[in-house]
Amino acid sequence: MATATFTGTIPLKVDRDGVIRVSKTRVTLDTIVAAFLEGLTAEEIAVQYPVVPLADVYSVIGYYLRQKSKVQEYLKRREKFALEVRKQNEERFNQSGIRERLLAKKKNGKR
Repeated sequence: MATATFTGTIPLKVDRDGVIRVSKTRVTLDTIVAAFLEGLTAEEIAVQYPVVPLADVYSVIGYYLRQKSKVQEYLKRREKFALEVRKQNEERFNQSGIRERLLAKKKNGKR
């Protein structure tokens, strides 16, 4: 049986913030991998994110499957960064009593 080798580019690009995006869109590698790990098929992912061509979804899933450890490292770094940003935001903006303040504004006709 003959085998064929496919050589192509993976439709991933790192933006200036270090976020990996798919197919020159705002859709992230994180998003595609998370959807795949939730059990969505490539077709379902393409429907959910129509700006990403189906062939690119397949390429990204294939990349993930071939480079799991590398992608998992990247995802862990992104998760750590997200937690740090959330912590900073929570420290900057006092959340205690926010519901009561918003309800009081609504009651007084302020939006």
